[in-house]
This record gives sequence, structure tokens and C-alpha cells, in this order.
Amino acid sequence: MYTLYGIKTCDTVKKARQWLDQNGLAYQFHDFRIDGLTLQQLNDFALRLDWTVLLNKSSTSWRQLSIEQQSDLNKEKALALMLATPTLIKRPILDTGLKLLVGFKADTYQTELL
Repeated sequence: MYTLYGIKTCDTVKKARQWLDQNGLAYQFHDFRIDGLTLQQLNDFALRLDWTVLLNKSSTSWRQLSIEQQSDLNKEKALALMLATPTLIKRPILDTGLKLLVGFKADTYQTELL
């Protein structure tokens, strides 16, 4: 079974959930706000794909950070920011067991999952 990570109020997460439901694919939903997020989970994500893919620099949360927080980013600093503010993480993240799919595009889900 897949695990879909995100925030239930996010429109892109809603689209991904709808697509998975319509295509009869079982998944567990992990809401960062309700279910939490650990450094271990973030480290696992960052081991499986580049941490820069995880960080959503176009988010409102990113724009609300100070210049000091945004500057001199490295993996550790970025993961600490994402842990403190999960809305900095691009969403959704779909863990297929073999790979992580970040964001939602119906064509990508179609190709990767069916």
C-alpha cells in the first residue's frame, strides 16, 4: 500500500487523493499537521531524493521566513526548517515503496502507478 504525505486542506493533495481513489489504488494518508513529522522521516525522504526537491521555495511559508533563515541553506538547515514548518515541504509526497513522487501530475501518476 502507498503512503501519501501532505496536508488535507492543500488543493494539490486533494487532487492526488481524488486521482488515487478514482483509480482504485489503496493508500494511507499521513497529514503533517495531524500525524506529525519526524526528523527520521525527513531524513528518509532526503536519502531517497535530493532535499532541494522537498523544499517549496514558492510557498507562502518560505516567503514568511527571514532572510537569515533563507540564506546559506544546506541539507541540515533545510530539514530543520521543514521539520519546524511542514508547510515548507512540497506536497503531496507519494511513497510507493520503491520511490517518492513529489507533487501531483495525473500523467506522472498514470505512468508510474498503472
